[in-house]
Amino acid sequence: MGLLVDGAWQDSWYDTKASGGRFRRTDAKFRNWITADGSPGPSGEGGFPAEAGRYHLYVSLACPWAHRTLIVRALKGLEEAISVSVVDPHMGAEGWVFGDSPGATPDTVNGATRLYEVYLKNDPGFTGRVTVPVLWDKRRGVIVSNESAEIVRMLNGAFGTGESDLYAPDLYPADLAGEIDAVNARVYDAVNNGVYKAGFATGQDAYAEAFTALFAELDALEARLDAARYLCGDRLTEADIRLFTTLVRFDAVYVGHFKCNRQRIADYPNLSNYLRDLYALPGVAGTVNLTHIKRHYYESHPTINPTGIVPLGPALDFAAPNDRAARFPA
Repeated sequence: MGLLVDGAWQDSWYDTKASGGRFRRTDAKFRNWITADGSPGPSGEGGFPAEAGRYHLYVSLACPWAHRTLIVRALKGLEEAISVSVVDPHMGAEGWVFGDSPGATPDTVNGATRLYEVYLKNDPGFTGRVTVPVLWDKRRGVIVSNESAEIVRMLNGAFGTGESDLYAPDLYPADLAGEIDAVNARVYDAVNNGVYKAGFATGQDAYAEAFTALFAELDALEARLDAARYLCGDRLTEADIRLFTTLVRFDAVYVGHFKCNRQRIADYPNLSNYLRDLYALPGVAGTVNLTHIKRHYYESHPTINPTGIVPLGPALDFAAPNDRAARFPA
């Protein structure tokens, strides 16, 4: 995981010395919004109207932050409207690259071989981490956003709420917005980012703090899902998608690689059934690539796994039946 400093690439890992061994995630730098009419969104500048064929997503199938954008793109039926390039699962000295691994694709928009070249095309003097997802405006030749949570909201709302779509009419309905935001805040801190805070910790106390908070929240989510099919009641929302991308990686990667090993998701009856319920939604299974997921984490973090050996297990069957619809009929 490298970064650009005044436009020059540096292969530099996260510095945890100044934070007592604690991993600190940096904020996304590009925060513009696609809106229905091109007016400014909550941050950044305007000029990005929702137009089919205009925008392009750069993603990794391994990255949970990028994965959430692919799921919403599928649920909202935007596959033809928004094109995609997929980086190689292995992230080495040059960061994310466009390689030839099965499932990876070339950069058909900018012809880059390394993702940082896309950042430099937008800003030749850029300083910051080079991350996925990246939402690119093909018409203006600039980055719209590299903040996954905000890209999810754009894909949900800017192109229409999809009232005719049985599965995802609106993933951020106004009447549930406050509850969704509250759930997102807890899940992001303790679970989505919590696994990284445990896995990237370089001090025992920092690891223990993250580990404890992670499983306290998973326990709370297990209890919450005993009362309703989804996190915010009987409707699928963005909160479910944001949790799903961590859950689907948990047993394959985070239990071992990130030392999040008190329990597996398979050991939680509600969470494991909920995970399979979301996996069964139309289009979701096609966004899950366990080969990319396992290769990325185990090959790309030599400070954690210096041998680069990718484990052959565990055996996971996300397509197995689940009990959610029967327990919580519409």
